[in-house]
Amino acid sequence: MRVLVGMSGGIDSTFTALHLKEMGYSVVGVYMKLHESSEYHRENFERVKRVSRYLGIESKFLDLSRKFRDEVYNYFVESYKMGITPNPCVKCNRIIKFGEMVDFADSLEIEKVATGHYLRCDGNFFYKAKDESKDQSYFVAQVKRDVLPRLIFPLGEWIKSDLKSYIGKIGGLEQFATQKESSEICFVEDSYVDILREHMDVDIGGETVNSRGEVVGSHRGYMHYTIGKRRGFEVRGATTPHYVLSIDAERNRIVVGGRGELGVDSFKIAGINMFENLEKFDANVKIRYRTRDVSCSVTLDGDVGYVKLRDSVFGVAKGQVAVFYIGDRVIGSGIIV
Repeated sequence: MRVLVGMSGGIDSTFTALHLKEMGYSVVGVYMKLHESSEYHRENFERVKRVSRYLGIESKFLDLSRKFRDEVYNYFVESYKMGITPNPCVKCNRIIKFGEMVDFADSLEIEKVATGHYLRCDGNFFYKAKDESKDQSYFVAQVKRDVLPRLIFPLGEWIKSDLKSYIGKIGGLEQFATQKESSEICFVEDSYVDILREHMDVDIGGETVNSRGEVVGSHRGYMHYTIGKRRGFEVRGATTPHYVLSIDAERNRIVVGGRGELGVDSFKIAGINMFENLEKFDANVKIRYRTRDVSCSVTLDGDVGYVKLRDSVFGVAKGQVAVFYIGDRVIGSGIIV
């Protein structure tokens, strides 16, 4: 059976192609150009070609930079402009890696699609990876349900340290075992503010207000802040730490308060994407990638949903993705609004 493997030139996708070939698949690699950085892509595609020659597989170059700019990059910039915290990797996985890449597989008459993500999939649901420290199931929770039967994730059953040890013993590929990890957001090298600065003035100072709307200080520009941030703004006379509670982009204000005010025990979601037909259910929810799951009850009503948490959590931000789990199984997700 033929499988199209998304290859980045890194250890995870290299091992994915190697492992699938060892399993008997007929592997075709594809490098996807997503953003405009010619040297970055030249170096990565050269690595992909070297791996492909070593494995004896065909490798292709797919330029998706325009689609990526329109659907992911612009969404990233506009979200921050509106005072919303985006998740570009979730958007990219839905539209690019498991959208455009699947369409490309169709054009080549290839049935299966694989990537180097750490998660598992049985064709109906996504599941957390065996290596929970590397688990990426959060980032695929908005992928369209109908493509799941075509997806393969070999790394879901591997521990990263074991993978590095395995590939480090293979002559010709051992350099990948010590290769530096790639950044979480591929087009952000240092700070997201550096990206925004290319498109707008992010340093227009504004007012810091408390939850009653009273002006208590100043800040250096609302785009520098996300929900939960506790530094970089002025609160006159404060004797205890203050945190960003919300962002008023229209008036260039940030609302701040004590830690107790940051806690949230319910929120609303839109952009519902479910892998099981449920309207009311109990589950665990993850509100950001690097947070623990918390118990909740969910009521869905069309394309909106209402999430009630068993315990308050901090850092709930509009634009982030709420991903629902029952055990290790992803049952769906929604965008926090």
